[in-house]
Amino acid sequence: MPSETLWEIAKAEVEKRGSNGSEGDGVEIGEKSVFFIGSKNGGKTTIILRCLDRDEPPKPTLALEYTYGRRAKGHNIPKDIAHFWELGGGTSLLDLISIPITRDTLWTFSIVLVLDFSKPNDLWPTMENLLQATKLHVDKMIMKLGKTNSKAASEMRQKLWSNMQKDHPDFDSEKRKVICKTLRFVAHYYGASLMFTCKSEALLLKICGVINQLAFGIDKSKSICVDQNKPLFITAGLDSLSHIGSPPVPDNDIGKLHAHSPMELWKKVYGKLFPPKSTNTLKDVKDPAKDPQYAESEVDEMRIHKDQAHSVRSQWNTVSQSCWKGGISQNESSACTGECPEGFLNQNCETDVNECSPIPCQNDTGCTPIPKMSYARVHQY
Repeated sequence: MPSETLWEIAKAEVEKRGSNGSEGDGVEIGEKSVFFIGSKNGGKTTIILRCLDRDEPPKPTLALEYTYGRRAKGHNIPKDIAHFWELGGGTSLLDLISIPITRDTLWTFSIVLVLDFSKPNDLWPTMENLLQATKLHVDKMIMKLGKTNSKAASEMRQKLWSNMQKDHPDFDSEKRKVICKTLRFVAHYYGASLMFTCKSEALLLKICGVINQLAFGIDKSKSICVDQNKPLFITAGLDSLSHIGSPPVPDNDIGKLHAHSPMELWKKVYGKLFPPKSTNTLKDVKDPAKDPQYAESEVDEMRIHKDQAHSVRSQWNTVSQSCWKGGISQNESSACTGECPEGFLNQNCETDVNECSPIPCQNDTGCTPIPKMSYARVHQY
C-alpha cells in the first residue's frame, strides 16, 4: 500500500481538528486578519511596520502584499497569529480585494482604511470606491454563507462593519471642521474607529494599540478626543450622532441639496467645499509596470527591449500589409518606396493596371486582362 502524501496527511489533520474542536488540551489558537486599504502613498506600510516593531524603511506596495505577526499569551501556550494584508495602488486594484476576504476569514476580519489629507479632493472618491468594492465582495461572501448556514450569515451581518480610518489633517478651522465632522459621521455609520495621526510617536503608539486590538483581541482603549483642533481619536462605539451634529451648512440650504440618504447628504456637503476631481485625473496608471514607484532597472531594461522588438514587428507587419501586391519597401514606414511589380501602381502598389487601356491589342483582336498575383500578363487572341 503506497504511503500517504504530505497533502493527504495535512488534510486528515485539519479534518481531525475540525471534528474535535478545541478538546484535548483546552487550547485555542487565535487567528485574525487585518486588511489595510486606502490612499496611495498614505502610510499603510509605515503603520504595519510600526505595529510589528520592525525597524526597516517602508517600501512601495506591489499590488497586494502579506505579512504576519505573533503574540505570546503565556508559557507553553501557542501564540496568537495576526495576518496583515495591504492593498497598493489606491483604487486601481479593486479586483484584488477578493483575495484576502473569504468566507472562512469573515469572522475574524477587520478593515483599516487609511486616507491622505494632503489630497482632500480625492478623499471622498477614494473612501467611497474602496468601501463600496469591499462591501460588495463581503455581501457576496455572506450570501454564499447563507446558502449553507443562514444563522451564521445573520450573525455576520450584525457584526459588520469593524473598520478604522486614519488621517492627518492640516487645514484652516472651517475646512477642518467639515472634514472632521464628515469623517466622524462616516466612521459612526460603519461602526468604525476614527483616528488622526502624523509622524508623532505618541500618536503612532495609540494607532498601534487599536491595530493590536483588531489583530490580537487585546483590551480596547477607552480614551477619546473629539476636539477638531487636535488629532481626533475616537474608538468604535464612543461617538454618537447627537455629538457629531448636523452637516455644517445653513439649515435653509440642506433642502436644496436633494439628498436621498444621510450619507448622500454628507457627501454633497463635503463635495461643495472639496469638489472631486474628474474621473480622468483620479485614475491611476493602468499598467503598474510603467509606474515609477515600481521601478526595477534590470526588469525595466528588458521590458524596453521587448517593447522595441514588438514595435519593429508591428511596423514590419504594417509594411507587409501595405506592400501586399509585392512592392519593395526601402524604409521602415508603411509606404512602399521601391518598385512595384508589373501591373500595379501607386505608393503602396494597391492599384491594378488595366493593360488593355488605353492601347488596344494589334490587328483589332480582343484584349482580356488576366488576374494577377505578383505580376501581370496580357493574353492576345
